[in-house]
Amino acid sequence: MTDADYLDPSLAIDDRIADLLSRMTIAEKVGQMMQLDARDNLEDQVLRTHVGSLLHTSPERVLRAHDLTERSRLRIPLLIGEDCIHGHSFWEGATIYPTQLGMAGSWNPALVEDVARATAVEVAATGIHWTFSPVLCIARDLRWGRVGETFGEDPFLIGELASAMVRGYQGSGLSDDTAILATAKHFAGYSETQGGRDASEADISQRKLRSWFLPPFERVAREGCRTFMLGYQTTDGVPITVNDWLLNDVLRGEWGYTGTLITDWDNVGRMVWEQKLQPDYAHAAAAAVKAGNDMVMTTPDFFDGAQEAIRTGLLTEADLDPAVARILRVKFELGLFENPRRPDPERIDREIGAGSHRALNLEIARRSLVLLHNDGILPLDGGLHVDPTDENGRAARTGRPPMRIAVMGPLADDAQQQLGDWAGGSGQGGWLDSQPRDMITTVLDGLRAHVPQDWTVTHAQGADILTMAPDPHGTHFPDGQPRPPVVTPCPPDEQLIADAVADAERADVVIAVVGDRIELVGEGKSTATLDLIGGQIALLDALAATGTPLVVILMASKPLALPASVTDAAAVIWVANPGMEGGRAIAELLLGLIEPSGRLPISFARHVGQQPTYYNQLRGQHGDRYADLTQKPAYAFGEGLSYTWVEYEHLALTHDQVSLGDTLRASLTLRNLGDRPVRETVQVYVSDLVTSASWADQELKAFHQIDLAPWEERRIDVEVPVAELTIVNSNGDRVVEPGEFEVRIGRSSRTEDQLRERFHVTG
Repeated sequence: MTDADYLDPSLAIDDRIADLLSRMTIAEKVGQMMQLDARDNLEDQVLRTHVGSLLHTSPERVLRAHDLTERSRLRIPLLIGEDCIHGHSFWEGATIYPTQLGMAGSWNPALVEDVARATAVEVAATGIHWTFSPVLCIARDLRWGRVGETFGEDPFLIGELASAMVRGYQGSGLSDDTAILATAKHFAGYSETQGGRDASEADISQRKLRSWFLPPFERVAREGCRTFMLGYQTTDGVPITVNDWLLNDVLRGEWGYTGTLITDWDNVGRMVWEQKLQPDYAHAAAAAVKAGNDMVMTTPDFFDGAQEAIRTGLLTEADLDPAVARILRVKFELGLFENPRRPDPERIDREIGAGSHRALNLEIARRSLVLLHNDGILPLDGGLHVDPTDENGRAARTGRPPMRIAVMGPLADDAQQQLGDWAGGSGQGGWLDSQPRDMITTVLDGLRAHVPQDWTVTHAQGADILTMAPDPHGTHFPDGQPRPPVVTPCPPDEQLIADAVADAERADVVIAVVGDRIELVGEGKSTATLDLIGGQIALLDALAATGTPLVVILMASKPLALPASVTDAAAVIWVANPGMEGGRAIAELLLGLIEPSGRLPISFARHVGQQPTYYNQLRGQHGDRYADLTQKPAYAFGEGLSYTWVEYEHLALTHDQVSLGDTLRASLTLRNLGDRPVRETVQVYVSDLVTSASWADQELKAFHQIDLAPWEERRIDVEVPVAELTIVNSNGDRVVEPGEFEVRIGRSSRTEDQLRERFHVTG
């Protein structure tokens, strides 16, 4: 086989692909289009099925799969994929960062790119070539179980952060052995669910898709994201897997996308056994191939189904070639025929959990924390600082009497829950049930390590959250996947609450860490409620009744509807799932060792019945409230406090008339009115005041992070290209319409937080 042209690296990739295709049997071509779960029979997958890709591959099975490939006829290298979502999820000792929604709280694309780059370095060292990240879904119904995997509710912010993540994963190019394939998912509209139910029908018109859901995907397609994953759902009755308009007219046609498409888990099979849109696997395989799918994830029956489709005339062998060619192209560009990129023990020792990655993890955790409310109790410093002579980094006290801090709540010292979904303990990998405890700093750990030496930190659990019961419909779905057990909320425990209250009454301040757990998060785990479940509300009510100042840390994968004992607390901080260094970052924030700078990438509802609560809803409903409740969110997109106050003044436009080729330029003054430094996220929204088709009242168009010293005043400039002030008209065309506009610049999406100036776009 050494004289085969496809093995000659000096030849052009197109020539190598053509040569290899000419040598492949139908079965080998079908196999190349399959990605299978490596926890099953590896020998059968590699040697009989000729599988092109594997996922969920434990460290031992990665090596076994490569060895088996060397025994295959053509020795086509495997693509190894894994859900490395916010770090190398299922590798013991890897660096686990805040979840994607947590990272979005930083509003910092450069930092997100650094996280993806560091993740790629760790992932590539272990012999994995492909991550199924980032998620570009727009989170609109907070009941949906996968909100925490998104970058929030705004298409522009999603596009900025997702593009940064793609750049980080793919590095300087696929020939770089630290680069991994990025995957934009879930294309498209998967998050627009019915009742928040995961993978339900997404009732979205083509105009609505073009307006909100497609722009982030178009952004990363043009950024060079090499793979797209297709959503589970149907839209207008058509599964995304076979949506010709979306896959071929838009993605590969209008956008000119040449990358590789992969279905989500058993999308092809679900057309048979669940959606019941295809009579058998032969018809399902034929439909998927003709629609332009390349890699079929975890539909084992695709192997026989596609070959049956060829035998019966539903497909031809030539129909397979474009998909197989795209898969082979990625393998050639990665250089896998010359170097299959097996796990590298030397790189693993050097890169997994590296000190520089831990430092980056701490920085993104710090920047992700969002201070939602503060009556002045925070920071708990009185002049705290980190003593550089103390190698443990403990805080030294200057001039404040010793304090007694009571740390409460079921999540105050739960290391694995702090990491969130896709993090070892969340269970998808199967071979790893947790990350090393000594790598994780909980809130309790962080406070004990960073309070002054003469302060006291106590701990009481106070409440349980949930237990699990078997699903009454059985342990497995029809495709063999396990059904998640059913959540049963724990009742309030009187003794746990009594112990917590007694501790709170002796304390100077209570830090209560509450939220959700991974049993309430992820695929197939949407919730009917947004309330804190189990004994948590009873605990918070009892703590509030003590009169001891209460600071609530909401460690929740998504926004929750908060009881009065939280909204009336002395301070509230949302930390999402903050990763391994989250506890230290939270402690530093509480103690004033760092400044709060996170801003909400998503709005908080006051009540589950307010869904949806995203800021950029269409104009034109009757009234602006429910009969019994305001429509305003509890906390709005873009909100977040600092330990000082920044005043916005004197907004001015360079020109109040602009044309399509121009750039809107504005300037304003920022003034830090306090004696602490601040990082302010200046948000630029634009409103098209009269539109030819229904449109949002305002949209985020730019943002800038500005660092101000105490009492500093600075004049800043902002720019927005007029070409970006578009709507999608009733014909489905994205256009800039001449007329009156308003630029709104401020600290959040709330109108009361914004300065405004009008301008005119000429024909």
